[in-house]
Amino acid sequence: MTQCCFLRVHPLFFWFWSFHRRMALALCLQALCSLGGWLSLYISFCRLNNHRSYEWSCRLVTFTHGVLSIGLSAYIGFIDGPWPFTHPGSPNTPLQVHVLCFTLGYFIFDLGWCIYFQSEGALMLAHHTLSILGIIMALVLGESGTEVNAVLFGSEITNPLLQMRWFLRETGHYHSFTGDVVDFLFAAVFTGVRIGVGAHLLFCEMVSPKPKWFVKVGGVAMYAVSWCFMVSIWRFAWRKSSKKYHTWRSRRSEERQVKHNGHLKTH
Repeated sequence: MTQCCFLRVHPLFFWFWSFHRRMALALCLQALCSLGGWLSLYISFCRLNNHRSYEWSCRLVTFTHGVLSIGLSAYIGFIDGPWPFTHPGSPNTPLQVHVLCFTLGYFIFDLGWCIYFQSEGALMLAHHTLSILGIIMALVLGESGTEVNAVLFGSEITNPLLQMRWFLRETGHYHSFTGDVVDFLFAAVFTGVRIGVGAHLLFCEMVSPKPKWFVKVGGVAMYAVSWCFMVSIWRFAWRKSSKKYHTWRSRRSEERQVKHNGHLKTH
């Protein structure tokens, strides 16, 4: 009797195993194609900008990914759906899977580049590692792509501004009105989206019964990393604002001295 039941169940089990195996291979192939595409783009930028540093070309790749991922994740979140604040833990849609594989290839490329050139600190490496694990987790589970896509949107929305800031510094245009605008927008968007909206998304994730417990733990870890970045940004903003304020006070003091000692013409 047991052997007869096993013979009935076995073909169905084999079909599921074969199906999941094909799905896993398809996902790996998409991620590898994405990795190859980003690596090819990086090599192309290096050849086109051979008078620049390797980091210049890598930043161009990062800027390109930031713009594309913002547009794709915004379309998924705001148009294609489902809405991440009301449907966390939902099954992945085909478009979500493609975008996650597209982004997974980039993060693998960038993490490898950062480790090879030792260009980033532990916090950025932790952010990339958590991003890779989060995307793989959503792809393997076949669910929670909705909130992972929302986290991708929130994480990348400040990326183009960050790269613009770096390019301004490299070209000697950072200490200007444009540099001040970029810094202000970066700090404001980071605070409003990654900290403000991110807190609401994390709350919806935690109170929903659908997402797995380890998905929620991953969400807490990503939000904690955002707060670590936020503290560094606020410290930098405070130092820059204080420096500009003292420069302004010093300039005003010099103007008053010139006016009082009679060197400034009044007619």
